[in-house]
Amino acid sequence: MGPDVAADLTGPWLFAWLLPIIVLDGFLPPVPSEIALITAGTIAAEGRANPILLVAVAAVGSWLSDLGVYLVFRRRLTGLLDRTGWGRRTHRTIHDAVERFGKSSTYGAIIGARFLPGGRLATSATAGIAEVSPRGFAASTAVGGVLWAAWHVGLGFVTGHATGLPFWASGAIGAGIGLTVGLCIAAVAAARHRRRRDSGRPLGSEAAE
Repeated sequence: MGPDVAADLTGPWLFAWLLPIIVLDGFLPPVPSEIALITAGTIAAEGRANPILLVAVAAVGSWLSDLGVYLVFRRRLTGLLDRTGWGRRTHRTIHDAVERFGKSSTYGAIIGARFLPGGRLATSATAGIAEVSPRGFAASTAVGGVLWAAWHVGLGFVTGHATGLPFWASGAIGAGIGLTVGLCIAAVAAARHRRRRDSGRPLGSEAAE
């Protein structure tokens, strides 16, 4: 999104732009929802949006897309994905994410893995396969969605206030900070996953409902 487009985003238009990105990101991790949230946070720092509403909208979008992935795998509907090129790409993306981060379906993983690139997708799919309780999954992914949204919106909001730069410049700085933190967490998670795999410990041994 260019600065000229984002400059006109305020009020309902900002939320209308943000919500579809958050929902799509649940199925396609390359969709830059984190960057969108951080940018929205910097816009809120300029007084053009309510940061609390931004967190609420982002959390709802995250919750809806997580439930969508969960239900597709719980109800064994993955065959529907394979009927279209987009669906097959999505299916491959999900399996790649599961392979990268393992098959943990604990409530802690459902909450925390969304801070890893592709982690939210992997845990939602795994929870569906493992038939984690729908109520437990819905509750844990709701908690995780609020924390995830608050972190990214807050990062953009604080960066915007701290730098005093135009929102697009503050957004770039905030995105850089968020990307660095995410990559560090992802590196630690991937290393732990490789150690478990190399030691022969079952990757799903920690799964719990």
